Amino acid sequence: MRRTLPPTSDAPANQGTRNDWATLKTLLPYLWAYKWRMSLALVFLISAKMANVGVPLVLKKIIDSLTATATQPQAVVALPLALLVAYGALRLSTTLFTELREFVFARVTQRAVRTVALQVFKHLHSLSLRFHLNRQTGGMTRDIERGTRGISSLVSYTLFSILPTLVEITLVLGYLVLHYDIWFSVITAGALVTYIVFTVLVTEWRTHFRRTMNDLDSKASTRAIDSLINYETVKYFGNEEYEARRYDEGLQRYEAAAVKSQTSLSLLNTGQSVIIAIAVTLILWRATQGVIDGTMTLGDLVLVNAFMIQLYVPLNFLGVLYREIKQSLADMERLFALLDQHREVADQPDALPLQPHGGEVRFSHVDFSYEKNRQILFDVDFTIAAGSTTAVVGHSGSGKSTLSRLLFRFYDVDAGSISIDGRDLRQVTQSTLRSAIGIVPQDTVLFNDTIEYNIAYGRPGASREEMIAAARAASIHDFIESLPAGYQTMVGERGLKLSGGEKQRVAIARALLKDPAILIFDEATSALDSRAEQAIQAELKAIARTRTTLVIAHRLSTIADAAQILVMDHGRIVERGTHAQLLAANGAYAQMWERQQARPDEALASPRSDASEAA
Repeated sequence: MRRTLPPTSDAPANQGTRNDWATLKTLLPYLWAYKWRMSLALVFLISAKMANVGVPLVLKKIIDSLTATATQPQAVVALPLALLVAYGALRLSTTLFTELREFVFARVTQRAVRTVALQVFKHLHSLSLRFHLNRQTGGMTRDIERGTRGISSLVSYTLFSILPTLVEITLVLGYLVLHYDIWFSVITAGALVTYIVFTVLVTEWRTHFRRTMNDLDSKASTRAIDSLINYETVKYFGNEEYEARRYDEGLQRYEAAAVKSQTSLSLLNTGQSVIIAIAVTLILWRATQGVIDGTMTLGDLVLVNAFMIQLYVPLNFLGVLYREIKQSLADMERLFALLDQHREVADQPDALPLQPHGGEVRFSHVDFSYEKNRQILFDVDFTIAAGSTTAVVGHSGSGKSTLSRLLFRFYDVDAGSISIDGRDLRQVTQSTLRSAIGIVPQDTVLFNDTIEYNIAYGRPGASREEMIAAARAASIHDFIESLPAGYQTMVGERGLKLSGGEKQRVAIARALLKDPAILIFDEATSALDSRAEQAIQAELKAIARTRTTLVIAHRLSTIADAAQILVMDHGRIVERGTHAQLLAANGAYAQMWERQQARPDEALASPRSDASEAA
């Protein structure tokens, strides 16, 4: 079986090439859409920090007033009570403004996360089939999960932690400069600069540990999900221990990276504590000396100490926040890298809706290749007249299934054109194109939901009566009714709770419910028994009489009455005509027919004959 792999360049290989500023630049428009809420949140933020800084100032005045009124007992009742009320009010204001800030900004954060997640989801659906054949679902879903969580963390850390801390530091430094010896400001500013520089340098050094952990986590998750999805294959070959070893290899590498990350974190925390401890000791030494010298009051000592206590907690937490922000940016980097993926197949700016008025399909001298160095189709030229049936036969790898992918415009042709009712597919919108085409694939994959959901997926919004009518036409209604849960029966992952024939009949019902102008049958009854196949083939032929139909066939007996039969070999049409004409020509088709008549149960090719063309 020949296998053609898409170029690896279309994979999400560009992840990790963004820098932090590019990531932030991508995020800001999502937040700026709520600029009035952001502005109001900033007002509440500044108000909360002004109230917080005011608390030690009032406390200083209370202590100074108590000290100064030792000779004026009558003043003790009024003045401290007023200051105590002010102290309580400022404490309450700090909490009130903080909660108002979070209340106002909560919608901004959650809406940004929702908008980005939805945009990434839509973008992934808009990418070409080439990208999705090359993707690793487990790793990609973890990237999306971590990235959306990173957005919420980043916004929360910057607006609710970093920015308030910077505002408070600015207010405290300003007060120290205006009211005390310059050494207080020098010590505080020096400690801040040293702390920030140390934190940034060490955190930058640690960032690659986080990226390594992300990569290894995604790879381990990919292996686990791939193994679980292919549960039956694992069981067939008794490779449970082999899969466990492969998964554990990823976990071991993740463990090693996590240990390095934690070790470097301990180094960072120790260094930060040393810097803070030295700064606090120097500040209190200067304040105590000032009280002894008489240049500062006892209230000033309490004020300076309260300022340092207030700054110590957020300043110590600043290092943690910076690390979390860097980690969030690393997580978001991979999420936004998905948005950077090039849309290989995109609607033209002037694309118009497709409105089929007959459904004539025309392949005009089409050349196509999945890879530049290996061409799949060569000068393919044929027309399916409106309302007629054209069948395509050929050996594995001859290019049959590629025709259906190009008709759905999963890829664009390299040369030539494909048109419906004279409209080039590149000139119409993809959504209207695909709404006009229905397919019954050979390898049916169902959603892990109910039978009703999977049939109704053909046309969301269809009535239950229409859904049941489609099931009846696909000869599966009676089987569904015999199940204990009926149409609410869960089909399992990829529909594995159903047999191959049952899945195929669900796919037929789904396509019939869609009621498209153009139908594609890719060996639509290959998994059915002979009796069910005859019943459904008759139904499909009746449906196809009013629609343009492309049949990709392996059993030639199912397409003997097609208006046109195309025989493909190595990407070229080598014979065409009706069944009778091709038998009379005594060529490749006649040889296939004779071989299948001699062994009627033998299909022309394996059930996965063309699925490998673009794998």
